Amino acid sequence: MGDYTMTTLGAATELLDLPFDRPLADWTDPRIVEVPRGISRHVVRFIRARGEIFAFKEATDRYVIREHALLRDLAERSVPVVDAFGTVVDRRDSLTGDSLGGLLITKHLPFSLPYRSLFTGRDVPNLRARLLDSLAELFVRIHLAGFYWGDCSLSNTLFRRDAGSLAAYLVDAETGELHEALSDGQRRYDLTIATENIAGEMFDLQAAGYLDESIDPIETAEALTPAYDGLWAELTRDEVIARDESYRIDNRVRRLNSLGFDVAEIAITSEEGGRRLRFGTHVVEPGHHQRRLFALTGLRVQENQARRLLADLDRFRAKWAEGTGWDPPEDLAARRWLDEKFYGTLALVPAALRAKLPDAELFHEISEHRWFLSETQGHDVGRAAAVNSYVDSVLRFLPDTKVEISGPPTEEFAFVDD
Repeated sequence: MGDYTMTTLGAATELLDLPFDRPLADWTDPRIVEVPRGISRHVVRFIRARGEIFAFKEATDRYVIREHALLRDLAERSVPVVDAFGTVVDRRDSLTGDSLGGLLITKHLPFSLPYRSLFTGRDVPNLRARLLDSLAELFVRIHLAGFYWGDCSLSNTLFRRDAGSLAAYLVDAETGELHEALSDGQRRYDLTIATENIAGEMFDLQAAGYLDESIDPIETAEALTPAYDGLWAELTRDEVIARDESYRIDNRVRRLNSLGFDVAEIAITSEEGGRRLRFGTHVVEPGHHQRRLFALTGLRVQENQARRLLADLDRFRAKWAEGTGWDPPEDLAARRWLDEKFYGTLALVPAALRAKLPDAELFHEISEHRWFLSETQGHDVGRAAAVNSYVDSVLRFLPDTKVEISGPPTEEFAFVDD
């Protein structure tokens, strides 16, 4: 098998017999699978093992080790990134004795899609706006963490459906740098690079006939910065209020929570002899709704999904209280909602089709479908009818985005060698 040094986070015995002594482009292992992904500068292979899919990317040892460390650091700072699993370095070709590039091993992100699949697959309502909003939030989150990306592009990002919105995940951190904090100049230059790259990728989509005629590539790319600036200002700006307007501090915190961010501390400084107050918030981890839902139910979902599920839980609790005249404790209502409403709804979906979407996304789509049917028919159609209608008219026709796509790479999934 040749010489190599493998370092992983956890046991990786099922990966030990891979042909590490051969260039990645020459691998013919039967466990290789094809999944939707963007265009890469490097050779990338996907391997199914341990019931999971792992991505192997070939680069120099130095960059492999560096990128693995960056991905781990970003994950610890609650930035949405792919899960770095390990590295393989010090490789040698068993036939020639030549040194081979290192391998970065990451876990494939289930239910994720590259940007091309968003434009060529199942329709996403108002796709342009949702794409930009997800990218803007990703940029804000990495910049708050002190990460300068340096090569942001749609190809270096994966997207997950998130209760009618999109959630963006950083895939490639090779060119990034982690700092204590970023200067305005670093943030602006990162946005400039992103705008140029996104414009080029949108032109590629247009040339391939995938872009709707109403979408202008330049306008789309340039819309990223205003979306970013609006969110950045809401999260980081100071605010001046009169002494009798302290309620505005609570309003600000609630707005930040509604955006999915928690506040670690609030700094208040008096001005003009104490007649005015200037305050600023220190925003910490995003995922406000995710953490609250997990504490109540044990469900791990994305932020917008958590927001929708919490709203459904609140309605369930209110209806329970109205029917009994007793206000049930939140944790008790959460347990009953989880069993009766959440899993009760999912249990009505045929087992063979349920794996097409994550549980939280499936529950959201069924709820939306029920509302649409009820509005159309002028009365609540009921849960069972809504599930049956959704399964027959929508779910049966959806592709399975969790598992691999069999067959050779298509143009959409092709890789580009260095």
